[in-house]
Amino acid sequence: MAVVEAVPAIAAPEGARRSGSLVRNLEIALPAAVLLFIAAACFLGPLVLPVPPPVGGSVLESYLDAGSPGHLLGTDPNGNDILSRILHGGRSSLVVAVAVNALGLLVGGTLGALSGYLSGAVDTVIMRVLDVLIAFPSLVLTLAVAQSLGASQTNTILALAFFSIPAFARISRAATLRLRELPFMAAAQLAGTPGWRVLLRHIAPNITPQLITFGMLGMGIVMVIEGALSFLGLGIPPPAPSWGNMIAQGQQSLSATPMLVVWPCLALFVTVLAFNLLGETLRARWSGR
Repeated sequence: MAVVEAVPAIAAPEGARRSGSLVRNLEIALPAAVLLFIAAACFLGPLVLPVPPPVGGSVLESYLDAGSPGHLLGTDPNGNDILSRILHGGRSSLVVAVAVNALGLLVGGTLGALSGYLSGAVDTVIMRVLDVLIAFPSLVLTLAVAQSLGASQTNTILALAFFSIPAFARISRAATLRLRELPFMAAAQLAGTPGWRVLLRHIAPNITPQLITFGMLGMGIVMVIEGALSFLGLGIPPPAPSWGNMIAQGQQSLSATPMLVVWPCLALFVTVLAFNLLGETLRARWSGR
């Protein structure tokens, strides 16, 4: 009778493990560092850098080239400093993105958790209402809401947050339904733990990572939509800067001064890309892949 010898598993070389760990850490560290730099530049830059206010420039200084004294990136047709407007515009765009996703996560996450945990009639009512919202084209409705409420940062946040709720609610509900099947949930119910305590202590901490991951991916989407609304004149109204209305104003003289459009487009592209990369990496990390 033949004897089969067990072959010991070959461990990965130490260098390979370290390289893999370094790559995984860089996948989070690089986009996070980019976003931290952008946020610091937008919120702290105007306070510490010698840049003029974003509005109130002189037409005598209009269309100055990049590198002009006191204007690193030049000026726009109204004589406003482009760098200052990009920094202040980035602040507006980031505030909108964070506020929209925070409201969507809070309201949608709560509705989804209640729907998944309570089930029955509560689940049916909540999900049917959300299905009605999802059935309508969200961008068209956002444009209609922004048009009816008027152009302002607050109205933009409310309109976008309202239509982000169903997506967060669906993710929260699906995660809650999976948690209900786990043994610790059954143990909590058998122990007579109140429903509100189960939601706060057991469900909320376990579904939050998935909601944050989706929120990271949603940050980029919200910034693009906010830019589109501002481009159409339905977002943050001029003269207050946002990357969207800077692109809209710059396209009027695109052939003569393309950099008026290039700079805000580049800022928007890099920020959205960083949010997407960070969100995808967190999703893969927390899903255990």
